[in-house]
Amino acid sequence: MFHRRLLAILVGLFSTLALAADDHPLESPQIVNYRRVIFRLKAPKAKTVMLKGIRRTQEEMTRRRGGVWSVTIDHLDPGIYEYCFIVDGQPMIDPSNPEVRSGTNPDRSLLEISTDTPLFYQWKNVPHGTVHMHSYFSDSLQRRRRLRVYTPPGYELNANHRYPALYLFHGTGDTEATWTDFGRAHLILDNLIAAGKAVPMLLVMPDGHADLDEEEGDHKANFLKFEADLLGSVLPLVDATYRTIATSEGRAINGLSLGGMQALEIGINHPDLFAYIGGMSAYVPMADDLLAKGFANKHFNDEVKLLWISIGKDDFLFKDAEAFHSLLNKHGIHSQWTVTKGEHEWTVWRGYLRDFAPLLFRQDNVENPPVKTPN
Repeated sequence: MFHRRLLAILVGLFSTLALAADDHPLESPQIVNYRRVIFRLKAPKAKTVMLKGIRRTQEEMTRRRGGVWSVTIDHLDPGIYEYCFIVDGQPMIDPSNPEVRSGTNPDRSLLEISTDTPLFYQWKNVPHGTVHMHSYFSDSLQRRRRLRVYTPPGYELNANHRYPALYLFHGTGDTEATWTDFGRAHLILDNLIAAGKAVPMLLVMPDGHADLDEEEGDHKANFLKFEADLLGSVLPLVDATYRTIATSEGRAINGLSLGGMQALEIGINHPDLFAYIGGMSAYVPMADDLLAKGFANKHFNDEVKLLWISIGKDDFLFKDAEAFHSLLNKHGIHSQWTVTKGEHEWTVWRGYLRDFAPLLFRQDNVENPPVKTPN
């Protein structure tokens, strides 16, 4: 009887240990060293599992013991990668990885590879700013909206100083969180400011999806609603909440793809609000219609200090952007046309922010009145 009880206890113990081992969370991705990463997924019923996004082609994963699939990727360059698993033809995020790319339909996990020499958008041991998250009520849209604002290092300690602001817009599948969560805009500014390459400034990152009923390819309704929300709610909120320089010389506007279109259209139509205007990989449809006010402004070149348009030569929107640049020339509007290497992707857009920010607010003798603080 004693031996039977002992055997039952041992069987139960081993069963418990086996269950605990079976339930032990997988480590994925596992960074073995700076450039070697192991991806794992437990899918005992799957017939095929592929890794998508790390390389140009999908990587086949191998089934291991216990239904765990894995693949090892060597020689990964430093950077930020977005990936997913393809399980029997269906995509899924990595359930072992809490880092998910922000967006309107989050469907990719994130991996960051760094080295002893971080890239310009990676964390460095320098003073860091703060990213603030806001909810606000949009008077024009009659609903609650979200907004992110970056304040530069030292903002909280320097209560008598006002700062210029760059209004920075995202692309079609993104949200107000994407420029910081994936674009690392706050770290790019931290590093530029620490190196003395950019003046301390705010970044204002609103949600670009204003029209909830927007149809595919119909940008006009969304643009008009976004413009009304930005000018009627976002600008007043930012200027009332933060110590901004609330003049055109203290504001810049830029964005990527959809956000580039929004930034160019709003900026060109409102040089009284934005003296610095940019567009990254932007397609600007219906320009003659939506930009009629800007094109009719005979003083535009005197009012705007910089109109900066950039796109990669392999971007699928290159011909459209080139046509828009020609349209600006036709209307006598001066712009800085910048063509770089690259496609329609974040590795390009992070570089554009790095290049654009140092051009801002340096040539102005902007008044910086002291801020009255309570006794």
